[in-house]
Amino acid sequence: MNCPRLRDWLEERYDLAGIKGIARGKFVPEHRHDIWYYTGGITLFLFLLQFLTGMLMAFYYVPHVDFAYKSIIEIVTKLRMGWFFKSLHHWGAQLAILFLFVHLFGTLLMKSYRKPRELAWVTGFILLGISIFFGLSGYLLLWDERAFAAVRVATGGAGAFPVVGGFIKAFLRGSVDVTGETLLRFYAFHVAILPLVTLALIGLHLLLVQFHGMSVPPSMEKEKLREVPFFPNVFYKDLMIWLVVLGVVVTLAVFFPPEIGVKADPLAPPPENIKPEWYFLFLLQTLKLFPGSILGMNGETIAILTVSGAILFFFLIPFLDRKSSRGERSPLFTWIGILYLIYFLVMTAVGFLS
Repeated sequence: MNCPRLRDWLEERYDLAGIKGIARGKFVPEHRHDIWYYTGGITLFLFLLQFLTGMLMAFYYVPHVDFAYKSIIEIVTKLRMGWFFKSLHHWGAQLAILFLFVHLFGTLLMKSYRKPRELAWVTGFILLGISIFFGLSGYLLLWDERAFAAVRVATGGAGAFPVVGGFIKAFLRGSVDVTGETLLRFYAFHVAILPLVTLALIGLHLLLVQFHGMSVPPSMEKEKLREVPFFPNVFYKDLMIWLVVLGVVVTLAVFFPPEIGVKADPLAPPPENIKPEWYFLFLLQTLKLFPGSILGMNGETIAILTVSGAILFFFLIPFLDRKSSRGERSPLFTWIGILYLIYFLVMTAVGFLS
């Protein structure tokens, strides 16, 4: 069946002209900050890449405490191009979380969260949290000593929450400690639960963006901005940027494949100088700022509550920034966003260097 016949076959059954009309009817404003629009598309592309490479490795991974590490080694050493897809999945995850952070802070500084786009912010924020849990759950699937120690610390920290901490810790681990039950539970999260929730949230997020259109900074709302059609102008730019990002991911995957450590031994002491992934470093350094006891209270619990409060405040910014909702200048929340960004970058850098 050649292309004209295939097109005729589809047009007899589906309203392709209507779909084209919707695509051509969407316009995107052009301004000096419109580069932030493309960070969302990059994140979407990296998520699609993660789903593809993850599905390929799922054919060969064995989620059992006795065979998980061995199956990873066999994927890397015996499966044709297995090392490449494993490395591609690793770097895709790193860049997906990085661009989610970039997209989030870009949205914050452009005040794109303001009325009526609060729910778009909410869905994006939840997607960031899910992506971090994606990273943590996928990390444990390696079942090497570094991943084992990091997950033990992370789930132990969750147990520091007052009242519900014990339940959260037991729920995540599936046992009193990180065991084969934890591996199986994290595998279920990583390949079933989190992908379904992520797809639903991405769909809702894209629907909200489509419904409200692309936002512009409050300072430019009164300007007469030139608008370009999403298809083909912006769509082709997205494709070109995706191609560049794919080249970056492939380059990192080829030249900097991730190391696989020694197989985890639950009875062995944790390795020295263990560090979590970069997106957890700011949290680790924050916990180090608190002493073991503060006025007779557990210092770790106070640290966890402080960090949780700061994250909750960040999450609620669209509902607290009333000036932006009214179209007025809101420098206070701009500076709050900058301070959050500086704190995150500084603590992450200190974590790397310490």
